[in-house]
Amino acid sequence: MDYLLMIIGLLLLIGGADGLVKGAARLAERMGIPSLVIGLTVVAFGTSAPELAVSIRAVLTGQREMAMANVVGSNIFNVLFILGLSAMIIPLTISRQLIRQDVPVMILTSALVLSMAIDGQLSRGNSAVLVVLLMGYTVFLFVQGKRTEHLKTPVSNRDAGTEPTENMSPVWHSILWLAVGLSCLILGANVLVGSAVNIARVFEISEAVIGLTILAIGTSLPEVVTSIVASLRGQRDIAVGNVVGSNTFNLLAVLGISGLVSEQGLTGSLQLVQQDFPIMLAVALLCLPFFFTGASLSRVEGGLFFSLYLLYSAFLIGMTTQAQWLSPLKLFICYFCVPVTVLTVTGSLIRDLRKRR
Repeated sequence: MDYLLMIIGLLLLIGGADGLVKGAARLAERMGIPSLVIGLTVVAFGTSAPELAVSIRAVLTGQREMAMANVVGSNIFNVLFILGLSAMIIPLTISRQLIRQDVPVMILTSALVLSMAIDGQLSRGNSAVLVVLLMGYTVFLFVQGKRTEHLKTPVSNRDAGTEPTENMSPVWHSILWLAVGLSCLILGANVLVGSAVNIARVFEISEAVIGLTILAIGTSLPEVVTSIVASLRGQRDIAVGNVVGSNTFNLLAVLGISGLVSEQGLTGSLQLVQQDFPIMLAVALLCLPFFFTGASLSRVEGGLFFSLYLLYSAFLIGMTTQAQWLSPLKLFICYFCVPVTVLTVTGSLIRDLRKRR
């Protein structure tokens, strides 16, 4: 039965992602807001709803560490797996706003949350600060998007642009697509996660691995399908903006709201604070040089991201199960993967400098 539910959940995710991207793109055109802003806000917030629901449920049942682990695992998965897989399918073009503004915001937010939770605790006061920052950032994005679109539009066409064109669908059509797509995404994610956790427990996989891998992956599946569908539909701003916006939303809203709901805030284990949080920050930092090189993410670079996530997952499983192959894997990561990543980043930067000259 759980296997059938997994298939149903996946189908709901695929259909929901298509509806969400359609609605977001049409709403952006109708309201005169750039698709990148919609990807960073409406789509990113919507596809992060499963993380928020799971984290709130976790703190209400006393599993405060799982809420934090879910966010950390999801953010690592979003960058390495989703961007990697999307770039392997279709090379992603990165907008200037993402490079100069939104990716640095994601990096700074990651560093801020790490500094707040360095002692293994995220207090309600810290959570309130995150929620306030989220509200300010969201308002800033919409104001900036409207201003940018206004400046791009000729004065003679501004008044005319306020009227709907014959080929432009009514606003309620776009809102309906968004609502139905988002509902299918959330329902599909919940069904898929529930069945996956049940299957994992049958095979006696530990709660720690479930939290950082299966749960994180399951709640990030809307981002996976949405970004891939957006890429295939040519909405690459939404594909990349969805990941960047989701990561920022996870840190500010999911941790912030979950921390406010919990009377004692959120907690993180020593492993989570000293290992997984720094990895999350390093992964965010890894985006910046790749995005700078030609303002794109190539198939090779996407393959590197994807491979790094597979290695991270293997490392987590090996560490949790105390597998015999863990030590060779550590050596492989230190003496092969890290140098290859550094060389790839350096090579991309050099090629980009040569092109500019």
